[in-house]
Amino acid sequence: MFVLVEMVDTVRIPPWQFERKLNDSIAEELNKKLANKVLGHKVLGNKVVYNVGLCICLFDITKLEDAYVFPGDGASHTKVHFRYVVFHPFLDEILIGKIKGCSPEGVHVSLGFFEDILIPPESLQQPAKFDDAEQVWVWEYETEEGAHDLYMDTGEEIRFRVVDESFVDTSPTGPSSAEVASTSEEPPKKEAPYTLVGSISEPGLGLLSWWTSS
Repeated sequence: MFVLVEMVDTVRIPPWQFERKLNDSIAEELNKKLANKVLGHKVLGNKVVYNVGLCICLFDITKLEDAYVFPGDGASHTKVHFRYVVFHPFLDEILIGKIKGCSPEGVHVSLGFFEDILIPPESLQQPAKFDDAEQVWVWEYETEEGAHDLYMDTGEEIRFRVVDESFVDTSPTGPSSAEVASTSEEPPKKEAPYTLVGSISEPGLGLLSWWTSS
């Protein structure tokens, strides 16, 4: 679920922080810049590594290069090599979260610190149906005595497999000519920069209560 990613960045330390330990100031600046941010790519040396993940916190600083003060700027600039804790589950990894809600698009799951997880209808235990009145998905569990409706209620713990991921560049861009011409249309839906797609179609996956109740 969590990985250590090697990164390199140049950190600017303003003069009023010179009385502090350099490592402490650099750690604070790196966390301000990266914590809770999704990195779609990073530059490491002459290479670009794509699909990094959600940055959590600084793990350690591995190397500090010489610091420089440039003319007209009293701050120090230091090239820093460091390792960062990143949330980036591998495909087929099993995770446990809580159901945040349901919609016709599927079951929305939260891990507490990360909420952009969707289990689409085709990846639910089958046969499944969406209850419009209750706004929940239901697994129509077949037994010898007939079908039993197992509801996927909000707040229930759910075990799922990661089957896909999506990174979207959400950097701001200028309006296109088509957008300027059609100002009466609804604003475009905001996309999440990093999304996981899950599945509970296998035995043992789904609500924990399904498999632990006697």
